[in-house]
Amino acid sequence: MIVSDGVFSMDGDVTPLPEIINLANKYDAIVLLDECHATGFFGKTGRGTEEYFGIKGSVHLINSTLGKAMGGAMGGYTTGPKAIIDLLRQKSRPYLFSNSLAPAVVGSSLKAVQLLMKDSKHAESLLRKTTIFRTRMKNLGFKVAGNSQHPICPVMLGNAKLTTEFANRLLEFGIYAIGFSYPVVPKDKPRIRIQISAAHSEEDIEKCIEAFSKVQKLLNV
Repeated sequence: MIVSDGVFSMDGDVTPLPEIINLANKYDAIVLLDECHATGFFGKTGRGTEEYFGIKGSVHLINSTLGKAMGGAMGGYTTGPKAIIDLLRQKSRPYLFSNSLAPAVVGSSLKAVQLLMKDSKHAESLLRKTTIFRTRMKNLGFKVAGNSQHPICPVMLGNAKLTTEFANRLLEFGIYAIGFSYPVVPKDKPRIRIQISAAHSEEDIEKCIEAFSKVQKLLNV
Protein backbone atom coordinates (compact mmCIF):
# COMPACT_ATOMS: atom_id res chain seq x y z
CA MET A 1 0.00 0.00 0.00
CA ILE A 2 1.16 3.54 -0.81
CA VAL A 3 -0.19 6.21 1.56
CA SER A 4 0.06 9.95 0.99
CA ASP A 5 -1.62 13.26 1.64
CA GLY A 6 -3.17 14.77 -1.45
CA VAL A 7 -2.06 18.21 -0.27
CA PHE A 8 0.37 18.75 2.59
CA SER A 9 -1.15 21.11 5.12
CA MET A 10 1.80 23.24 6.23
CA ASP A 11 3.31 23.87 2.80
CA GLY A 12 0.38 23.69 0.40
CA ASP A 13 2.38 21.26 -1.73
CA VAL A 14 0.52 18.75 -3.89
CA THR A 15 1.63 15.12 -3.90
CA PRO A 16 2.94 13.82 -7.27
CA LEU A 17 -0.12 11.64 -7.72
CA PRO A 18 0.47 10.51 -11.34
CA GLU A 19 3.90 9.17 -10.36
CA ILE A 20 2.40 7.44 -7.32
CA ILE A 21 -0.27 5.79 -9.49
CA ASN A 22 2.38 4.59 -11.94
CA LEU A 23 4.42 3.15 -9.07
CA ALA A 24 1.35 1.42 -7.64
CA ASN A 25 0.52 -0.09 -11.03
CA LYS A 26 4.08 -1.33 -11.40
CA TYR A 27 4.06 -3.14 -8.05
CA ASP A 28 0.34 -3.99 -7.91
CA ALA A 29 -0.13 -1.77 -4.84
CA ILE A 30 -3.18 -0.04 -3.37
CA VAL A 31 -3.12 3.76 -3.08
CA LEU A 32 -4.63 5.49 -0.04
CA LEU A 33 -4.96 9.27 -0.31
CA ASP A 34 -5.72 11.64 2.57
CA GLU A 35 -7.73 14.48 1.03
CA CYS A 36 -8.47 16.58 4.12
CA HIS A 37 -6.80 19.64 2.55
CA ALA A 38 -8.32 19.17 -0.91
CA THR A 39 -11.92 18.00 -0.51
CA GLY A 40 -14.51 20.53 -1.57
CA PHE A 41 -12.26 23.21 -3.04
CA PHE A 42 -9.16 21.89 -4.84
CA GLY A 43 -9.38 20.98 -8.50
CA LYS A 44 -11.54 22.69 -11.11
CA THR A 45 -14.82 21.79 -9.40
CA GLY A 46 -13.54 21.02 -5.90
CA ARG A 47 -13.23 17.24 -6.31
CA GLY A 48 -9.68 17.18 -4.98
CA THR A 49 -6.25 16.00 -6.05
CA GLU A 50 -7.42 13.42 -8.58
CA GLU A 51 -9.39 16.09 -10.42
CA TYR A 52 -6.48 18.54 -10.26
CA PHE A 53 -4.35 16.04 -12.18
CA GLY A 54 -7.20 14.93 -14.44
CA ILE A 55 -7.10 11.32 -13.25
CA LYS A 56 -10.36 10.91 -11.33
CA GLY A 57 -11.05 7.35 -10.23
CA SER A 58 -7.40 6.32 -10.11
CA VAL A 59 -7.06 6.12 -6.30
CA HIS A 60 -8.27 2.99 -4.52
CA LEU A 61 -9.03 4.52 -1.10
CA ILE A 62 -9.75 8.12 -0.14
CA ASN A 63 -9.88 9.29 3.44
CA SER A 64 -11.14 12.80 4.11
CA THR A 65 -12.93 15.11 6.50
CA LEU A 66 -16.39 16.58 6.93
CA GLY A 67 -14.79 19.54 8.65
CA LYS A 68 -12.51 22.16 7.09
CA ALA A 69 -13.95 23.18 3.70
CA MET A 70 -17.05 21.02 4.14
CA GLY A 71 -18.02 23.00 7.22
CA GLY A 72 -19.17 20.11 9.41
CA ALA A 73 -16.65 20.81 12.19
CA MET A 74 -16.16 17.11 12.93
CA GLY A 75 -16.31 13.67 11.39
CA GLY A 76 -14.89 12.19 8.23
CA TYR A 77 -15.23 9.36 5.77
CA THR A 78 -13.40 6.69 3.81
CA THR A 79 -14.38 5.68 0.28
CA GLY A 80 -13.20 2.64 -1.64
CA PRO A 81 -14.11 -0.89 -2.78
CA LYS A 82 -16.99 -2.42 -0.82
CA ALA A 83 -14.89 -5.34 0.41
CA ILE A 84 -12.37 -2.99 2.03
CA ILE A 85 -15.07 -0.76 3.55
CA ASP A 86 -16.79 -3.84 5.00
CA LEU A 87 -13.47 -4.90 6.52
CA LEU A 88 -12.94 -1.46 8.06
CA ARG A 89 -16.40 -1.58 9.62
CA GLN A 90 -15.35 -4.77 11.42
CA LYS A 91 -11.69 -4.05 12.18
CA SER A 92 -11.12 -0.29 12.31
CA ARG A 93 -10.75 0.68 15.98
CA PRO A 94 -11.41 4.43 15.44
CA TYR A 95 -14.67 3.50 13.71
CA LEU A 96 -15.69 0.88 16.26
CA PHE A 97 -14.96 2.97 19.35
CA SER A 98 -16.15 6.39 18.19
CA ASN A 99 -19.55 7.88 18.89
CA SER A 100 -21.89 8.54 15.99
CA LEU A 101 -21.97 12.04 14.56
CA ALA A 102 -24.72 14.37 15.68
CA PRO A 103 -27.64 14.46 13.21
CA ALA A 104 -27.10 18.19 12.64
CA VAL A 105 -23.50 17.55 11.55
CA VAL A 106 -24.59 14.77 9.20
CA GLY A 107 -27.32 16.97 7.73
CA SER A 108 -25.05 19.96 7.17
CA SER A 109 -22.35 17.76 5.66
CA LEU A 110 -24.80 16.18 3.22
CA LYS A 111 -25.99 19.65 2.24
CA ALA A 112 -22.40 20.75 1.64
CA VAL A 113 -21.86 17.77 -0.66
CA GLN A 114 -25.09 18.55 -2.52
CA LEU A 115 -24.01 22.17 -3.03
CA LEU A 116 -20.64 21.00 -4.31
CA MET A 117 -22.28 18.58 -6.74
CA LYS A 118 -24.69 21.26 -7.97
CA ASP A 119 -22.11 23.79 -9.18
CA SER A 120 -18.49 24.81 -8.83
CA LYS A 121 -18.88 28.55 -8.24
CA HIS A 122 -17.33 28.42 -4.77
CA ALA A 123 -14.25 26.53 -5.99
CA GLU A 124 -13.89 28.93 -8.92
CA SER A 125 -14.23 31.95 -6.63
CA LEU A 126 -11.62 30.54 -4.27
CA LEU A 127 -9.14 29.93 -7.08
CA ARG A 128 -9.57 33.51 -8.32
CA LYS A 129 -8.92 34.96 -4.86
CA THR A 130 -5.99 32.62 -4.27
CA THR A 131 -4.42 33.76 -7.54
CA ILE A 132 -4.88 37.42 -6.59
CA PHE A 133 -3.24 36.90 -3.20
CA ARG A 134 -0.31 34.85 -4.44
CA THR A 135 0.40 37.14 -7.40
CA ARG A 136 0.21 40.39 -5.44
CA MET A 137 2.30 39.04 -2.57
CA LYS A 138 5.03 37.86 -4.91
CA ASN A 139 5.01 41.27 -6.60
CA LEU A 140 5.70 42.78 -3.17
CA GLY A 141 8.74 40.54 -2.84
CA PHE A 142 7.32 37.89 -0.50
CA LYS A 143 8.05 34.22 -1.02
CA VAL A 144 4.77 32.31 -0.99
CA ALA A 145 5.33 28.55 -0.90
CA GLY A 146 3.09 25.75 -2.09
CA ASN A 147 1.12 24.97 -5.22
CA SER A 148 0.09 28.08 -7.16
CA GLN A 149 -3.58 27.03 -7.17
CA HIS A 150 -3.87 26.01 -3.53
CA PRO A 151 -5.37 28.40 -0.94
CA ILE A 152 -2.93 27.37 1.78
CA CYS A 153 -0.42 30.17 1.25
CA PRO A 154 2.64 29.95 3.52
CA VAL A 155 4.48 33.28 3.52
CA MET A 156 8.09 32.30 4.19
CA LEU A 157 10.03 34.82 6.29
CA GLY A 158 13.13 32.77 7.14
CA ASN A 159 13.47 33.86 10.76
CA ALA A 160 11.39 32.65 13.71
CA LYS A 161 11.61 35.88 15.72
CA LEU A 162 10.71 37.97 12.68
CA THR A 163 7.80 35.66 11.88
CA THR A 164 6.31 36.10 15.36
CA GLU A 165 6.77 39.87 15.31
CA PHE A 166 5.36 40.12 11.80
CA ALA A 167 2.23 38.18 12.79
CA ASN A 168 1.75 40.37 15.87
CA ARG A 169 2.05 43.53 13.77
CA LEU A 170 -0.48 42.22 11.25
CA LEU A 171 -3.01 42.05 14.08
CA GLU A 172 -2.58 45.80 14.58
CA PHE A 173 -3.92 46.23 11.04
CA GLY A 174 -6.87 43.91 11.57
CA ILE A 175 -5.36 40.71 10.16
CA TYR A 176 -5.24 37.66 12.44
CA ALA A 177 -2.61 35.28 11.09
CA ILE A 178 -0.52 32.68 12.88
CA GLY A 179 3.25 32.48 12.69
CA PHE A 180 4.66 28.94 12.71
CA SER A 181 8.19 28.02 13.64
CA TYR A 182 10.15 25.02 14.95
CA PRO A 183 9.13 22.39 16.08
CA VAL A 184 5.88 22.75 14.11
CA VAL A 185 7.89 23.32 10.92
CA PRO A 186 11.60 22.81 10.13
CA LYS A 187 13.99 25.22 11.87
CA ASP A 188 14.93 27.02 8.67
CA LYS A 189 11.35 27.39 7.39
CA PRO A 190 9.26 29.59 9.71
CA ARG A 191 6.22 31.02 8.01
CA ILE A 192 2.93 32.86 8.37
CA ARG A 193 0.30 30.46 7.07
CA ILE A 194 -2.46 32.33 5.25
CA GLN A 195 -5.56 30.38 4.27
CA ILE A 196 -7.82 31.91 1.64
CA SER A 197 -11.54 31.14 1.87
CA ALA A 198 -14.32 31.40 -0.68
CA ALA A 199 -16.13 33.39 2.02
CA HIS A 200 -13.49 36.12 1.81
CA SER A 201 -14.38 39.02 -0.43
CA GLU A 202 -11.82 40.45 -2.82
CA GLU A 203 -11.80 43.49 -0.53
CA ASP A 204 -10.76 41.18 2.33
CA ILE A 205 -7.90 39.85 0.22
CA GLU A 206 -6.77 43.37 -0.65
CA LYS A 207 -6.90 44.39 3.02
CA CYS A 208 -4.67 41.44 3.93
CA ILE A 209 -2.17 42.26 1.19
CA GLU A 210 -2.12 45.91 2.24
CA ALA A 211 -1.43 44.90 5.86
CA PHE A 212 1.49 42.73 4.76
CA SER A 213 2.86 45.64 2.75
CA LYS A 214 2.60 48.04 5.72
CA VAL A 215 4.30 45.64 8.14
CA GLN A 216 6.95 44.88 5.51
CA LYS A 217 7.87 48.58 5.47
CA LEU A 218 7.69 48.95 9.26
CA LEU A 219 10.05 46.03 9.84
CA ASN A 220 12.20 46.76 6.79
CA VAL A 221 11.75 43.24 5.43
